[in-house]
Amino acid sequence: MPYAPGEAQLSLSEVLTALSHALDLTEGQPFGHTVRTCLIGMRLAEELPMPLADRSALYYALLLKDAGCSSNAARMTALFGADDRAVKPRMKIVDWHRRFGLAVETFRCASLGGSLPAKLRQFAAIARSPGVTRDLIQIRCDRGAEIARRLGFPEGTAAAIHGLDEHWNGGGYPAGLRGHDIPLGARIANLAQTLETFARTHGPDHALRVLRARRGTWFDPRLVDHVQAWRRDAKWWAALRDPDADAAAAALEPDDRRRTVDDTGLDDIARAFAEIIDAKSPYTYRHSTNVAHFAERIGAAAGMDAVACKRLWRAGMLHDVGKLGVSNSILDKQGPLTDDERRAVNEHPRFTWEILTRVRAFADFARPAALHHEKLDGSGYPWGLTGDALDQSARVMVVADIYEALTADRPYRAGMTPAQALALLAKDRGTKICALALDALDAVVTDGEGHAQAA
Repeated sequence: MPYAPGEAQLSLSEVLTALSHALDLTEGQPFGHTVRTCLIGMRLAEELPMPLADRSALYYALLLKDAGCSSNAARMTALFGADDRAVKPRMKIVDWHRRFGLAVETFRCASLGGSLPAKLRQFAAIARSPGVTRDLIQIRCDRGAEIARRLGFPEGTAAAIHGLDEHWNGGGYPAGLRGHDIPLGARIANLAQTLETFARTHGPDHALRVLRARRGTWFDPRLVDHVQAWRRDAKWWAALRDPDADAAAAALEPDDRRRTVDDTGLDDIARAFAEIIDAKSPYTYRHSTNVAHFAERIGAAAGMDAVACKRLWRAGMLHDVGKLGVSNSILDKQGPLTDDERRAVNEHPRFTWEILTRVRAFADFARPAALHHEKLDGSGYPWGLTGDALDQSARVMVVADIYEALTADRPYRAGMTPAQALALLAKDRGTKICALALDALDAVVTDGEGHAQAA
């Protein structure tokens, strides 16, 4: 059953379990990592047992645990000289407390896929950066906790996200908390995400051995001892791999704490994820917010009604969610892309489509959001659609996205003036770009609304 604008009974858990797949992308994890982590963490919380209010706070922390991860992607790429999405999952699971093993994995990830001299140079640069691990985690933790607070979640949710990488022995980050000073939600989330990763890649027995090896260093001994009893629960491990894990995770929201969102709440979530998207690269600061601003106004100038314009605003906010699946080594590259890099970039609208169509409330704008790089003559990407397949909303999105990119300042160049951007767009009028949408953009610019929104 599709979501109707104005409906007030949309489950927040449904929205966040679906959008958690976008956070999997930015961490280089396969779709479903966050959802499976949630299933593990909530089983543990229920069996301990954990008070309902604390379980509710933990539930949202598990779904939003990686909300701040896009914020350190550019720095991670620069530090390692490698694809952040390849480095992050490897460095996430290496045992930091085994110095030799940490050094070996760091060397392997430095200039990943590069020559030996390049690896040596990059490794030396990392070694000359004291405190870099703490800094990278601090960025992620602070940003993730801030997003949780702004979305109205309890402090327990923010604290669990902020303490995700604290270790029982005090050797974690960012604050070096020890033992019971680490919030219980953070202790559970850290264990749950580690168990998920090793169970998925090496099987449950191996995952449980890893937990035992890190008992008392990474993890709360009581929690490690508790999950060892799950070893023979074959039915549960099989269910953890079920393709319908989204529905199972959505159903785990504590009954007396179930939250619904209305249109205002959906807008808040769209804003939060737009910030997550734009934090991925310093070159796209406020890009999503500005595209949403332009799309809404272009739609209104083209005669679209208020409901359609609201959908355009949400499409603009989330149109680049698929870019969370593109390496910063490509997004931040100075100079022309290789053919392989171009193909990787061109795939991001497919990710946008796959993520947004998981959310019932986003189904009505998922298509125009995903079609923002298509052109009337079929020269766009990734599907190469022609004008007959592009409705008015999709055509508006194309114009809004290009105009924002042309007029926005970037670290490497100043943005065009509105007049310059309009002149450039006019060259493709009626061939690649919709004439009606361009006329509407011209009206927006003439009315003085063709400037990016201030921070």
